[in-house]
Amino acid sequence: MSGIMGIYYLGDRPVDQEDLERMLDTLAHRGPDGADIWIDGAVGFGHRMLWTTPESLLEKLPFVNQTGNLVINADCRIDNRDELIYVLQFDYFPPEKITDSQLILAAYEKWGEQCPEHLLGDFAFAIWDGREQKLFCARDHFGVKPLYYYQQPGQAFLFASEMKALMCLPQVPQRLNEVRIADFLALMMEDKAISTYQDILRLPPAHSMVVSQSGIRLWSYWSLDPNREIKLDSDEAYAEEFRRIFTEAVRCRLRSAFPIGSHLSGGLDSSSVTCVARNLLAQTGNTQLHTISNIFDEVTECDERPFIDAVLDQGGVIPHYVHADQFGPLSDVEEIWQYEDEALLGPSHAYPWRLNRAAQQAGVRVILDGLDGDTTVCHGVPRLRELARQGQWSTFIAEAQGVAQNLEVSPQSLFKHYGIPELQAQARQFRWITFASSVYQIHNSFGISRKHLLFNYGIKSLIPESIHKQWWKLRGRSQSQSPLTPPLINPSFAQRIGLDERILALEVDREPPLTVREYHWRGLTQGIFPYILEQLDRYAVPFSLEARHPFLDKRLVEFCLALPAEQKLSQGWGRMVMRRALAGVLPKAVQWRGGKANMTANFLHGMLTLNRQLLDEVISNQLEPVEKYIETDYLRAVYRRMTSGERVSEESSMTVWQGVILALWLRHRQVLP
Repeated sequence: MSGIMGIYYLGDRPVDQEDLERMLDTLAHRGPDGADIWIDGAVGFGHRMLWTTPESLLEKLPFVNQTGNLVINADCRIDNRDELIYVLQFDYFPPEKITDSQLILAAYEKWGEQCPEHLLGDFAFAIWDGREQKLFCARDHFGVKPLYYYQQPGQAFLFASEMKALMCLPQVPQRLNEVRIADFLALMMEDKAISTYQDILRLPPAHSMVVSQSGIRLWSYWSLDPNREIKLDSDEAYAEEFRRIFTEAVRCRLRSAFPIGSHLSGGLDSSSVTCVARNLLAQTGNTQLHTISNIFDEVTECDERPFIDAVLDQGGVIPHYVHADQFGPLSDVEEIWQYEDEALLGPSHAYPWRLNRAAQQAGVRVILDGLDGDTTVCHGVPRLRELARQGQWSTFIAEAQGVAQNLEVSPQSLFKHYGIPELQAQARQFRWITFASSVYQIHNSFGISRKHLLFNYGIKSLIPESIHKQWWKLRGRSQSQSPLTPPLINPSFAQRIGLDERILALEVDREPPLTVREYHWRGLTQGIFPYILEQLDRYAVPFSLEARHPFLDKRLVEFCLALPAEQKLSQGWGRMVMRRALAGVLPKAVQWRGGKANMTANFLHGMLTLNRQLLDEVISNQLEPVEKYIETDYLRAVYRRMTSGERVSEESSMTVWQGVILALWLRHRQVLP
């Protein structure tokens, strides 16, 4: 984890060293182990160093090649080092003397603008090519490493690891991006390029960019293939291959010159990372793994200690704990906003912040986590719709009953969500024999009346939507689609920026996916992914930590997406391939647990008990900054229900959080639109 920044003037203006020094000072928290500047006329780089890998102890950045015509600035960890060392003919150098940035620069010398296609790992880098007078930038496959930029067409291009390093210069405007504010309030962070500031953009994940006198070229160098499918001989073969790839994903992220930690929640994902990392470290005999876990003494329904202890009982780790019900989601915001440049999407930010602080106190520099195993491996529940479409109702019913038992939901709700759409499709396609067979099996398994199924999902499916609407209109009711804009958002603001149209344009997956793979692919490519990773980066660097995410290994993601549906959901168990693969590695109590603790109770405890005074103050006196964006009367009404003891939905709780955190952020940043 380091900090990179740079300035490229497209005219004759030379880079002012004081500007780069100001950027370096702004990002001092990203690199306590050194700072350096390189300037050549109209181009200049600055770098903040945080040592993590053994090779980084020798690294000097920015780095200039032997001929002096290529210069690299990078925040990176390259995982396919052995392969690159061989292909790039570094084999006559001791591997421990070869830095990751040298490998990237050599890859650029060999493959040019296609070099990111040959890299594995987490990276954001910029290369000045003096031969062609161009700046080449690239960002890793999922956006683990951040890269922001500002451009004045034909005049200047500036980039940095954080927006604040750009905004410290007077030439960079700080105009609020109201479209991004609307996206935040609509919980729709799908745009991977824009930021909260109108003039600052993000290089999207898996993208490269060239900046030259001719302008900017930007393109995607990699994308997930939604059509690829892996076929192996048996369940055991799938499990063995998963175990091999997952173990390698963890191994790559253990390359460190310092103690390593792991966030251990007791869930399947963090426990899997922790157990594999512990075993790998034990083989080297060099160090033990530190675990950092949230525990709850007051809000006991959130406490996962039985599962955490099951992992700890296997030995080989040094445990540390954070009492997560002793602070609320607003407890640290003033401190966090010294580092965070945008409003916070959700209230869970407090957990990694406190866990990372504990990790730093334990002497850790590299922290592993289980993000986002749910999405990478995939629970596979949409397989139920595949089974319904294939007419395999007996298997549908068996899987639905298993899922219901493991996740503590009702089989009827699963039938409603995954079975009914297919039943309606059969009727619309006049597949009446298939429809009748489906009705018979559904009636016998769920006890639903055959007349009810025939009328509501057969006959009514054939009635045109226009007639449905007219029928309800005659009865004094409206069945028109509810407004797309959430009720928290000020309607005039939504109309001014065209929010409904934006929602329709960005939420391309409003129709339910037809296959598990389509569902899986959508989850892996959603825009909120890089946003979360950027936030986690900013929650790690204040504590001199590098966050590493084994489940976001490109090889693992590609493998899991290509798995057949039955490897994702089988016998009612989601992520079955991982459960089989880690038999004997995970404690059985974790391997075969169904769901996970719901943190809503602790969120409400934090808001209404620990942060109540601040919450009341904001709701009563500090909503003026957000009046143009939100319906403050609606927000206050929801808050009154919440504080009166009335049971409120998670959606209502989130409404209060969004309004309050946006008001606090605008007050803190003093941003003028």
